[in-house]
Amino acid sequence: MPSLTTDIRDGIAHVRIDIPGEPVNKITAGLRDELGRMFDAIQADSSVRAAVLISAKPDSFIAGADIDEFVQLKSGDAAIELVRTGQALVNRFATVGKPFVAAIHGACLGGGFEAALACSYRVATDHPKTQLGLPEIQLGIIPAAGGCQRLPRLIGARAALDIILAGKVVPARRAHRLGMVNELVHPAILEQVALAAARKLAAGWRPGPSTRGVTALLLDRNPLGRKVVFSAAAKQVQKRTGGNYPAPLAALDAVEHGLKHGIAAGMDREAKHFAELAVDEVSRRLVEIFFATTALKKDSGVEAPATEAFEVKNLGLIGSGFMGAAIGGTAVLNAGVDVRFRDTQLGQVKKGLDAARKILQARLQRRRLTKFEYRRLEPLISGGADWAGFGRADLVIEAVFEDLDVKRQVFSELETQVGDGCILASNTSTIPIAHIAEATQHPERVLGMHFFSPVEKMPLLEVIVTDATDPGVTVAAVNFGRKMGKTVIVVRDRPGFWVNRILAPYLNEAGRMVNEGVSIEDVDRAMKRFGFPVGPITLLDEVGLDVAHKGSGVMHREFGERMTPTDGLVRMIDAGRLGRKSGRGFYRYEKGKKKTVDPAVYEILNVQPRPVPNADIEKRLVFALLNEAVRALDEGVVRSPRDGDIGAIFGIGYPPFRGGPLRQLDGLGAAHVVDTLDRLAKAYGDRFAPAEALRRMAESNLRCYPNQQE
Repeated sequence: MPSLTTDIRDGIAHVRIDIPGEPVNKITAGLRDELGRMFDAIQADSSVRAAVLISAKPDSFIAGADIDEFVQLKSGDAAIELVRTGQALVNRFATVGKPFVAAIHGACLGGGFEAALACSYRVATDHPKTQLGLPEIQLGIIPAAGGCQRLPRLIGARAALDIILAGKVVPARRAHRLGMVNELVHPAILEQVALAAARKLAAGWRPGPSTRGVTALLLDRNPLGRKVVFSAAAKQVQKRTGGNYPAPLAALDAVEHGLKHGIAAGMDREAKHFAELAVDEVSRRLVEIFFATTALKKDSGVEAPATEAFEVKNLGLIGSGFMGAAIGGTAVLNAGVDVRFRDTQLGQVKKGLDAARKILQARLQRRRLTKFEYRRLEPLISGGADWAGFGRADLVIEAVFEDLDVKRQVFSELETQVGDGCILASNTSTIPIAHIAEATQHPERVLGMHFFSPVEKMPLLEVIVTDATDPGVTVAAVNFGRKMGKTVIVVRDRPGFWVNRILAPYLNEAGRMVNEGVSIEDVDRAMKRFGFPVGPITLLDEVGLDVAHKGSGVMHREFGERMTPTDGLVRMIDAGRLGRKSGRGFYRYEKGKKKTVDPAVYEILNVQPRPVPNADIEKRLVFALLNEAVRALDEGVVRSPRDGDIGAIFGIGYPPFRGGPLRQLDGLGAAHVVDTLDRLAKAYGDRFAPAEALRRMAESNLRCYPNQQE
């Protein structure tokens, strides 16, 4: 069956895209061939005066290029050939000699948006599923079918760079405000409006330039203004990427070169950079992450499909503090469920309700939520100091103090207040779920749902299952996590689960180094250079030193000497330093913002700061984490290396360009990692002794990803 059908009526060609057997339209080799034939036919048919390009898919215009085709590229020459073919095809929308109108509903991304940009006019629906953008940077490549040329000319260099350099995807309403589309309409009249525009264009009418504001025009139209824009963008890119991701700077160069020398020269530069980036290791790692997260969206979380899974429509939350409020607000915003809070004091409930509503209000202020949508969602948040409303809950998440006895008491009472099918979940970050479930009569309904702070921003959710957890309960929790907008991994019930398990030795070692006198700035700087978004000492301040200490105690009791926390945390806590929340930790804070390292910390720890080579800091911290990751993988804490790497990247910000700890370990080779750990153990102690699983891998030349080659 063809992917394109063309129907000519009253001089207007109605071109519909619908790739057979695919959930979304994407630019494949087959579609390129069909588009080429369509252009030839329209160009040759004198009765055709204009055309409308529209999708027959429910929620997809063109979602972008075929990533599988891109992955097959083995050389720069092959990449050049692919991108030149794509450029020539997209250019025909602009050069066929008859105006094209893009009628956009659903995802219009990457090459799909570049095709729309080459059209004479763009009409988009105001539906939430209509999203436009150029996300190529997220795959380590750049828009190379004219996106770096046409978007800056359409909406201005500053606005275009904001989208291109971050790989942003924007909702249709914002796209319309920016000038990315000419009209915004209800889905029911999309084709009608697009046809009207095509008729006007056929009659000689041309749309005027988009309104971009006086400042944008002044900056874009003179060399000095453009220089200011590109200089500022380069500094911002360097700050954000640390030089670890080459694609943003390449895109910046392609945009600047095109504005200076013309579209043709700009496309030459696009092709050059694309060819270099497409076969680069950074892009390979980012593409692997893309495929992994795509696969996780289809993963039920259990080995065999469960028949008992159900949809969560009513959510209960025990605890309306910082985490509970954020979970509730995010659930209302993204999943549209009814949320009922319970806490011991009405004053605390009010604080939680206000905090949850602020999440909605922030989205409203940024115009990501309409006033109508806000008025619909805000009443879904309620709460009290009793159990009212919990009888109809499908899922209750406990988010109280990190204490086993407290949690057991909550679960024991909670079970008597909910219906027989209600799922009971704990947001604990370290305490084994089975220990909590011992207080219930139905442990098969109990699991963990470990969210990361700030909940509304952090993408990961760990769903923790015990040996007793019913598979249907697991699937329901996984599905609900996805409705909340989370990337979900299912984790075995072990102390620390996956993310905090591998993070614990990393943070412990960082604390130990500071106790030894290594400069706090040096420790954080080393790991930011490695690629983490924040250094480990800053992370301790963010988590809260009291929380970190309590969690480290749980890990130490379970895993023994290798997880021994340093006494420095106790000294800091005794001195009233709890991190950012108290205004003092390892750093000083003013109005919640980090300032500088507090010199008094070194006095509290009774050390003098001394310089240590960056490589030594990196080796001790990273290899401690890699060692624990292999140990936890061998214990089956995560279901696959894929889940482990996604958990590390989305949970603690492990550098995506490195592919995750397990992917990086495969790149280094198990033998090299064992040798390094042996040397670290000799220098610093047995906590660095290689995991037995790692030694087995080294001896047999095995990998974490056994079926893949570098």
